Amino acid sequence: MANIKSARKRARQSEEHRKRNASHLSAMRTAIKTLGKAVAAGDKAAATAALSRSMSTVDRTASKGVIHRNVAARAKRQLAHALKSLG
Repeated sequence: MANIKSARKRARQSEEHRKRNASHLSAMRTAIKTLGKAVAAGDKAAATAALSRSMSTVDRTASKGVIHRNVAARAKRQLAHALKSLG
């Protein structure tokens, strides 16, 4: 553990940010998995609803800086393609 007051504060903040970032990333992954399950089941209505939620979650994660915007764009493209493959 750091001895300097500002270093202790920075360590505390880093831990809070790490937990928050992990939470956002986990929520994004869960939303993507939900869409994957709907596509695998062949349920187009559920997949369409899940696509909207997934894209919103991916955008939110990128806007907070947890993932890069290009990673978000690639994820959204893959999600749309998965829904489109449903027919």
